[in-house]
Amino acid sequence: MVDGHLAPPSTMAVEAPASWLLSRHRGVGRGLLRAGWSVRVHGAESTPREGPVIFAANHLGVLDGPMLASFAPRTTHVLTKSELFAGPAGRFLTAAGQIPLDRTAIDAAAVRACVRVLRDGGCVGIFPEGHRGAGTLRRLRPGVGYLGLVTGAPVVPVTFFGTRLSGARSGSLPPVRFPIDVVFGSPIRVDPLPWPRTREQVRQTVGFIREQMLVHLEQSQALVGRTLPGPLPAGDRLTPPTRNTGAP
Repeated sequence: MVDGHLAPPSTMAVEAPASWLLSRHRGVGRGLLRAGWSVRVHGAESTPREGPVIFAANHLGVLDGPMLASFAPRTTHVLTKSELFAGPAGRFLTAAGQIPLDRTAIDAAAVRACVRVLRDGGCVGIFPEGHRGAGTLRRLRPGVGYLGLVTGAPVVPVTFFGTRLSGARSGSLPPVRFPIDVVFGSPIRVDPLPWPRTREQVRQTVGFIREQMLVHLEQSQALVGRTLPGPLPAGDRLTPPTRNTGAP
């Protein structure tokens, strides 16, 4: 394990995110979410039981992060926008092992934290679209490909249905007891590449992952008999600044 942390990007000096709250009290989170909505989980058995895993999910609404952290079949450290890491909420997110992501720049600290978790055999949750929206995977950011190439971790696609209603704003919640489906897919295998890794290699890997995630999305729609909510209302586009071309 030490040898792995010495490889570029080195993670020897990176402190692993906290995990005690996630590992011991995820049942509480699941209970609270099930008390509010009718949550149905599909395909969790396809996730590898051991070794590193990247959960890559489409992004519809504000509930997606808590849903992924609570209902992923293994303890998962989810990348979360850094703006939320302030005050009591920030202390809770830190204790819950979530990884802050600065979306205004290439966030090397977030990347190294993810690599640390994966090299330790843990799981990372990522929303490769980079923002809430239609959830159709029209474009993926490079982070999911980079993490796969660095660690060789399989990418498990995740599709959400029902975390945002059609025409609703990005920060809205679905009605109480509304059905929410979380569909986990078969692992997408990514062969690791030693340093240095080129932008073209990352781009090709992201393209391959996107193709497989689109297949899973289509299969998920057929499985649950639901469609995605469509785009956000006009004026409610939560895209991160364009400067950030390399962060997850």
